[in-house]
Amino acid sequence: GFPNKRHLSATKKRREKSGPKSESKKAEDRSDPPTLASKPDLLIPLLLLHTREKMVFWLQRVVAALSISSVIVVYGFTTTNRQAPFAQSSSITSTRQHTTRPSVNLALSTASSSKTYEYTVIDPDAATNEWEIDCYSRPVVINGKKLWEILVTDSAGSFRFRQELPSNQVNSKNVRQVVDDLIEISDTKPEIIRFFRGAMFNMLNIALSELAVTTRPSRCTLALATWLEERHQSVYPQMEGYNRNMVGSSAPSFLDVRTPIKLPDALRGEKYAFVALPVAEFMPGGGVNGESIGMGRLCALPSDVPGDAFVQGVVILSARAKALASWLAGTEVVTLTADLRKRILIMETDIDTEYLLARLNDQQRAEAAALEEGKDALKGLHFVCVQENDDSDPEGFWLLRQLPSNI
Repeated sequence: GFPNKRHLSATKKRREKSGPKSESKKAEDRSDPPTLASKPDLLIPLLLLHTREKMVFWLQRVVAALSISSVIVVYGFTTTNRQAPFAQSSSITSTRQHTTRPSVNLALSTASSSKTYEYTVIDPDAATNEWEIDCYSRPVVINGKKLWEILVTDSAGSFRFRQELPSNQVNSKNVRQVVDDLIEISDTKPEIIRFFRGAMFNMLNIALSELAVTTRPSRCTLALATWLEERHQSVYPQMEGYNRNMVGSSAPSFLDVRTPIKLPDALRGEKYAFVALPVAEFMPGGGVNGESIGMGRLCALPSDVPGDAFVQGVVILSARAKALASWLAGTEVVTLTADLRKRILIMETDIDTEYLLARLNDQQRAEAAALEEGKDALKGLHFVCVQENDDSDPEGFWLLRQLPSNI
């Protein structure tokens, strides 16, 4: 330390007692003071002191940084993801298939209770900008409370994201944060996000309204439905707390009193025909593909559909085929349903809208029954085609699949 007054006073008294210094002694005093190099025994303690102070300084900086954010590695790049109120996760599982990029497995700890979310990239080359989301309770009870999940995928099923949420944190704010963070780390950003549950319409509509995407309430969420079907068959029944009595149904109940809306006169077809096409026509090399369907859309074929089976459908013949196809392209066409009891043919769109296409006579009722049987045999697969006459090319062709009823 620095010399104090007491030390200086004692030094002065010793000099007075020793008398005046000789010229040689004064010359020694005027020489250069000793350096650290000349006294190596002073060097090590000073360096240790300097190093310790630096270590304490940088450790404080690191601790402060870690208390603010967590690090996520995606495809070899590092991004910073600020912890959100919903972030209950202690682990991320990220696996990639059909790609040379390495899988990333990270363990992140937070101050809150431990929850898990999983992000699996299946085929990045098939990624689309149309996402599908579901936020709902599952038939599993954990510690006396229902399991709530957010599931997100795209229309091609190129990735799958699953986030658990405590039941007291299921709200639009937390759902929006989950989706926003997922968009941030995704290579392909969504332009459209669909959801199919009418019971969650308000919450999801509010949650997605502040994101830079187009929200579409629609049952055209087949990739998500396939994933949910898999989980209801092989995942949830294996979980502790599973209760099969809690499995809901998306099928209409006997209390459903919806009345189909009549199509505008300008969009009604003059003729309707029940027809069937072989499944092979929709497979690679078949005649029905993206170039031959006009304004329509093709859903993915179920993996176990036999190639020699026939897909049932309806052809609408109209002189205003182009206008009708254009109108259908602007709606979310979900399925065709034949109500055999009421003898009507219905087209369903978005979440719960129904349009009356035609009334059925006895012969048409029998053909409509074959339509429903064909749908049951091929996991809901069927189609609707719009064209001017028998010899014209389709103005629009939609390969549809009715959603499973147990999701």
